[in-house]
Amino acid sequence: MLVMKFGGSSVGDAKCFAQVVQIVQEAYAKDREIVVVVSAMSGVTNKLIACAQAAARGEHETYQRIKAELLSRHLETVAALELDPKIRLDVCSLIEDRLYDLERWCRSVAILRELTPRGLDLISSLGERLSVAMLAGALSTAGLKSQPVEATSLVVTDDNFGEATPLMDETQARVQATLVPMLRRGCIPVVTGFMGATKEGVITTLGRGGSDYTAAILGAVLKADEIQIWTDVDGILTADPRIVPEAQTLPEVTFREAAELSYFGAKVLHPKTVMPAAELGIPLRIVNTFNHKHPGTLLVHTLSSANSAAKAVTQIKDLSLITVEGRGMLGVPGIAARTFAAVARRGVNVLMISQSSSEQNICFVVPAARSQTVLASLRQELELEIARRNVERISSVDDVAIMAVIGSGMCHTPGMAGRIFTALGAEGINILAVAQGSSDCNLSVVISRQDADNATRAIHRDVLMPVRSE
Repeated sequence: MLVMKFGGSSVGDAKCFAQVVQIVQEAYAKDREIVVVVSAMSGVTNKLIACAQAAARGEHETYQRIKAELLSRHLETVAALELDPKIRLDVCSLIEDRLYDLERWCRSVAILRELTPRGLDLISSLGERLSVAMLAGALSTAGLKSQPVEATSLVVTDDNFGEATPLMDETQARVQATLVPMLRRGCIPVVTGFMGATKEGVITTLGRGGSDYTAAILGAVLKADEIQIWTDVDGILTADPRIVPEAQTLPEVTFREAAELSYFGAKVLHPKTVMPAAELGIPLRIVNTFNHKHPGTLLVHTLSSANSAAKAVTQIKDLSLITVEGRGMLGVPGIAARTFAAVARRGVNVLMISQSSSEQNICFVVPAARSQTVLASLRQELELEIARRNVERISSVDDVAIMAVIGSGMCHTPGMAGRIFTALGAEGINILAVAQGSSDCNLSVVISRQDADNATRAIHRDVLMPVRSE
């Protein structure tokens, strides 16, 4: 049993669709039970969101123009696919109907001048509903029995629109009832990624990386032998190749390492994608649609190689370092709890935390765009402590970045932190804060944003490459 997910870049045009068909054909020759999950064509979801937002502003001409562009692009792609005539007619009819629905939904949004999260999910998930019909048609034309399936009939979620959580028991029951009989008939289900539906049938979306998440959910409930995420890179790399051209593909990483990497800016895989596969120990492979002979990166529980120290370096930019400090904080219970409660009330995500052992200083990192909101909330929450001089200063340092060095054995490798600090010191890079918890997977430092790329190159050259060669 194999679950194969193809992202937007993998179905960006007719040539890409043809490449996907070839990959599925080769896989089907080896494994007769395949489920394909597909995203919207590249850029389509962004267009749909823009369409919905324009409607909310009452810009009728804008959403109608975008709708016309989407119709033209999809019909041109279908024409280039050279589908079987009957299949082509059915697919074109479906595309026209769906985009008529889009215009109708946008008209309703424009009348109300309100775009609710529920309405945005309905509109933004339309791209997948078009691409599954196109890919299923291309597979059928190539001689592979296939059928488009909308995940609304499979993936049951809560009603947290925009970031829905799957209800696994209900999802498993629907998948077993719908997909298993298809697989037994030798049919390849082509399932919409990114979307699901509540128990009442209201369309939801799974958030960023939603199509990957769909593949992992289906792989988990079907107990697949492997889940494959097909994208436009050769797997997980040791660093961002735009910053470090000599970055290498990692043959294997653990699920924990992959989750850390994805959290700290490596956008190949979303952390949620890892969870369903990790819980059942299902191998998850990241592979390149445009270099499909490359083995990619395999995610596993336990590495086959003994070399498991520093694996990769990644970064997040556009951050602010918030500091709460004061000599009167020493021994005062609840300051840390109130600090982070004040941040949480504003819905701001904290990416890293560091506290001095003297308890006189707490610092943490937030997105730069929310730093002023956080400062205002903290000053309000700690107003009394500031008046009593227990808290002397609440401040921010803007234009910082987090650089994270990831590896499952770092904590047990003597001198690893020393190597990292030495590499940064040799480049004259100042460290503003450091965090390494009980997890042995991650050592993170806060540095100036302007130093981030140089720091990444230094760590890759002086720390990662020597470790990989040992």
